[in-house]
Amino acid sequence: MSRVLINVVVAGDLVLDEPNASHWLSGIAPALQATDLAIGHLEVPHTHCVSELEGDVPAPGAPPENIAALADAGFGMVSMAGNHISDCGPQGVADTLASLDAAGVAHSGAGMDLVEARLPAFATVNGQRVALLSYNCVGPDNGWAAADSAGCAFLPLGTADGSPVTPRASLGKILPEALNILQEDVAEARKRADVVLVAMHKGIVHTPARLAPYERPLAQAAIDFGADAVLGHHAHIARGIEFHRGKPIFHGLGNGCVVTRALSPAQDHPARRDWAERRKKMFGFEPDPAYHLAPFHPEAVNAFLGQLTLLENGELLASIIPVFVEAPGRPVLAEGQQAEQVRRYIERITLDAGLPPICIDDDGRVRETAST
Repeated sequence: MSRVLINVVVAGDLVLDEPNASHWLSGIAPALQATDLAIGHLEVPHTHCVSELEGDVPAPGAPPENIAALADAGFGMVSMAGNHISDCGPQGVADTLASLDAAGVAHSGAGMDLVEARLPAFATVNGQRVALLSYNCVGPDNGWAAADSAGCAFLPLGTADGSPVTPRASLGKILPEALNILQEDVAEARKRADVVLVAMHKGIVHTPARLAPYERPLAQAAIDFGADAVLGHHAHIARGIEFHRGKPIFHGLGNGCVVTRALSPAQDHPARRDWAERRKKMFGFEPDPAYHLAPFHPEAVNAFLGQLTLLENGELLASIIPVFVEAPGRPVLAEGQQAEQVRRYIERITLDAGLPPICIDDDGRVRETAST
């Protein structure tokens, strides 16, 4: 095999509302710290600001000091474009950016205006320059950045009835503007990087396997425009993996580390309390009461970290590092039969989503079945 140049580990949603963030991250920290670069998706603002953005069920601001815990656990870069990063308004975005900068964590996907939000994050490891672009595909659109207002970068989709873009809207066709943004930003990042990664906050929450119709063509477009891999998140449950032109697409990295009381029915916030009840009926699941800090679909305990390995010959290999979520919500690196369960689960949901079949070796290497 050609010589390995760099290894990058990628994680899904990070929501650290609880104290002692280092404890909640400690189960996956060994894998993050052992790699050349670890990337996650910062789901919520880290701020003491209590403002609330209208348009979606608002997440509370997480403790700002938990950003330092992310850095200590091994994260060197985060994507930020998602449906909750603007929930505490412009001040929440500003506070989060300041904390990330202070902790030395590179970031992409949010800013004090649209130009800043669309800028890629860069990291140089082992002489290789990695760029990360980050986009919100699901709204709410009043959390998107604009020429003169803070928010997140976005790829606009059309709704079935022309209503505003929100996570619960029926999201349909990919608008030409979305493809123009992707093509322009990937081309610019490619000029300055050896590896270009595109993070997309996309998909259908709390539902095993299923992909929305726009997800595959949008992710494939990023590869067509020159990206080396696509990192999906938002659904709070793992999704399948496919290859397009030989490049990996993680359609959903699931929960990287999510510990929060914001999804508990027993709370004083009316909108969050109502959503905690309604989502169970909407998506047909009952959370295990033991997982009171991660009350997600029961299958969400099967989790993983993605791994990208760049070889000297230019090939980019994809692997998974199996993770199991322990009650009440702490992810840990899976071993033995538990790791095997996760590998087989990802193979199955890939097929169930209508994606080409894959096989996952005992060492986590993901392969297209046709190439084995």
